[in-house]
Amino acid sequence: MKFIVSIILTALLSFVACLYLPWWSIAIVSFLIPVIIIQKPYLAFITGFLALLLLWGALAWWISAANDHLLAHKIAVLVIKADSPLLLVGLTALIGGLVAAFSALSGSLLRRLF
Repeated sequence: MKFIVSIILTALLSFVACLYLPWWSIAIVSFLIPVIIIQKPYLAFITGFLALLLLWGALAWWISAANDHLLAHKIAVLVIKADSPLLLVGLTALIGGLVAAFSALSGSLLRRLF
C-alpha cells in the first residue's frame, strides 16, 4: 500500500512543484517522499522511477499530441537523429524517471542513516 501511495504522492507533488518551480524540483519532491514514508532503498528507487516515468511520459505525450507532434518531429531529428517523436517522449520520460529514482534512493538512504 505504501508503494502505491508513494508513487501517487510523488507524481502529484512533482506535478504541482513543476508548475511553480524549475524542472529539477522533481528531485526535491522525490527526495522528501522516502524520508517521510519509510521504504527500503530499492523500493524507493523503483517508486521514484515509476512515478516520474509515468508523469513525464504522459505529460510529454499529451503536450506533443496537442500540436500533432509537429515540434517533436523537428526536435527528435535534432536530438536523436531520427524522425521519431515517440522515441523523444520516451527519452524525456526516462530522464525524468532516472532523476527521480536516484533522488528517492538518496532520500531513503539518508532516512536509513538516521
